[in-house]
Amino acid sequence: MTYRPSSPYAPPRRSRRPSLPRPPRRPRLTRRGRLALLLGAVLAVAAGVTVPLLLIRDEPAVEPARTLLVPEGWRARQVYTAVDRALGLPEGTARKTATAPAAALALPRAAGGNPEGYLFPATYPVTGGTTPQGLLKFMVDTAAKRFGAARIVAGAKAQGLSVYQTVIAASIVQAEADNPEDMAKVARVVHNRLARGMALQMDSTLNYALGRSTVDTSYEDTRIRNPYNTYERKGLPPTPIGNPGDQALDAVIRPTDGDWLYFVTVAPGDTRFTADYARHQENVAEFNANRGAERG
Repeated sequence: MTYRPSSPYAPPRRSRRPSLPRPPRRPRLTRRGRLALLLGAVLAVAAGVTVPLLLIRDEPAVEPARTLLVPEGWRARQVYTAVDRALGLPEGTARKTATAPAAALALPRAAGGNPEGYLFPATYPVTGGTTPQGLLKFMVDTAAKRFGAARIVAGAKAQGLSVYQTVIAASIVQAEADNPEDMAKVARVVHNRLARGMALQMDSTLNYALGRSTVDTSYEDTRIRNPYNTYERKGLPPTPIGNPGDQALDAVIRPTDGDWLYFVTVAPGDTRFTADYARHQENVAEFNANRGAERG
């Protein structure tokens, strides 16, 4: 073969690069493998969602806070109705519980098993597990602590009353006073009448006997035969006529100084106190005139 020199115009020959190792080929999933992978991913997501849901279900539900408000001056029957409603019980359940021998409400011996006056006015917590006996006992225990305080015991003694008599007087003051500022004056009238042996002649005690609340008292009302008729019967009524609060109790043990024997609320915010019966009659006439104008 004839040798020919390379032409200067001929393209230079490329030198061969060293061969590099090829990356390994990724295995291709079969159709069945792809389905298995997809199913695993779905199960993983489902598990991630299910666990929090299970945790939420297992957590105890937080019960919303509920309370029962017992206002100052409410009678026992009003408290019983409120307890039945708060606990979703048939009407009369709380009353039966309070008067049952097994109630064990720790009432003072003078109360004779009657909780009137010792269902202390306050705001009480109510839960799904609250029972009428437990709630009523809480009220009575609260009253026992308040009424058994050293200052109350000492104040009652200073006024010549027992603690139970002080609660009875406070229940009258609570019902009769037009506003808290008048309570100590009303308490003074009660003390002055008791000291003189006069009948208290309180409409509030008549209202309690008749199961009502009104400022209108008739002559026939004052003639009823009832231990709560303080127009006919001298002294305090046999039991409280409601559940007094702290202010009424303080008024009884620390009454305002005065010689008053009579009072009448002529108009809202205008209660007249006097020791003169003729003056009192004039005030009563003004009260009656105002009542007539309201009705007319």
